[in-house]
Amino acid sequence: MSNNKNSKLYDLEDRTLRFAQRVRRLIKKLPKIIANIEDVKQLAKTSASVGANYIEANESLSRKDIVYRIKVYRKEIKEIE
Repeated sequence: MSNNKNSKLYDLEDRTLRFAQRVRRLIKKLPKIIANIEDVKQLAKTSASVGANYIEANESLSRKDIVYRIKVYRKEIKEIE
């Protein structure tokens, strides 16, 4: 595998975007019943915020800020599990 391919394979910004898009497609397939409303809202918000938090972490100004942002990012991922 070339270096360029490896960097694309592990590009978390791209992967988190694709994850959010897949979650949206899944949500559209779920039955629209009252029992799903709150869970679907939370799933949609969380799946999008994972990528947003990752991007913010990459744009952080200090190491301390990066660590904090990554912790938030990991917490968001755990909410989905």
